[in-house]
Amino acid sequence: MSEQADLSAEGTRPAAPVRTGVEHVDRVVAAVEELDHRPLEEHVAVFEAAHEGLRRALDADPGAAASAPSADPA
Repeated sequence: MSEQADLSAEGTRPAAPVRTGVEHVDRVVAAVEELDHRPLEEHVAVFEAAHEGLRRALDADPGAAASAPSADPA
């Protein structure tokens, strides 16, 4: 699937929210998607939290994530 195929008519946004099927990653993506509705001053903190959350998701043991209760990283 090409990136252009995922863009809406305006060419700036995906036609539908991006979802990975990985709960933790989807929460991070949703937070970044909400930046349009947040003051500019908050954007850096959201991106820093997203970066940290994605690093944690990449570093996590996939087997442990399935058996451990979900904790909110924020």
